[in-house]
Amino acid sequence: MKTTTGCRARVYIGGSDRWHGTTLYVAIVQEARRRGIAGATVERGIMGYGAASVIHEPHLFRLSSDLPIVVELVDSTDKIQGFLPILQGMVGSGMITVADVGVVRF
Repeated sequence: MKTTTGCRARVYIGGSDRWHGTTLYVAIVQEARRRGIAGATVERGIMGYGAASVIHEPHLFRLSSDLPIVVELVDSTDKIQGFLPILQGMVGSGMITVADVGVVRF
């Protein structure tokens, strides 16, 4: 099995975060696809907190809640690094992490 080195960006945001009238995680995935990023996945957390230390969790009597969302993007280091300024412009109150990863198959 041959492994190549790639890069992963993880974007931690809230489920109710918006970008120009669209849900932020949708906007990030659409922009990543438009720019040719190899892969994107969105995961919804069941509970979490961020910089403001407010705990976000589902509520029985609310139809929607601001649950944590993680958008994961994987591609070459150059492509992810090139996409970071776009992400930084889109993500107002969230966190972006970047790490080298071993990629078995693109």
